[in-house]
Amino acid sequence: MSRHVVGVQPKNRVEEAGEWSTGLCECYKDLGDCCFACCCLPLFACKVTGAVGACPCLPLLDCISCVPPASLAMRASVRERYGIKGSVWSDCLYGCCCYTLSWLQISRELKRRAASHAASSSSSSSTARYSALTSLQGEHLV
Repeated sequence: MSRHVVGVQPKNRVEEAGEWSTGLCECYKDLGDCCFACCCLPLFACKVTGAVGACPCLPLLDCISCVPPASLAMRASVRERYGIKGSVWSDCLYGCCCYTLSWLQISRELKRRAASHAASSSSSSSTARYSALTSLQGEHLV
């Protein structure tokens, strides 16, 4: 009986790129979230933050500062989690100058990564923590 040991697991194209899966201005790829964010951005940001697993009230801190701390923290957290290239300076720039677009990009990234992880994973225990985000694929976060 021979055993084959897999040394390197196959990776999904989205995960190995080191880039955001969608561009900053690609809101048209999720029109539900785009409309939701345009109508009620504070609630949208709270929903996205809750989906990440952080305190849903965290984005409310953004209104007390010139530099939005929650937006910066969520963007840096998602970049760190998925190995996306960038820096704290780019996070700050997008958070200050493209606030709504930044939150929409974070939302799309979470949905796409969760869906690709669930599709490529065979272990039910590792997909359990992604189940909430996977169910959001193609839906807005309400």
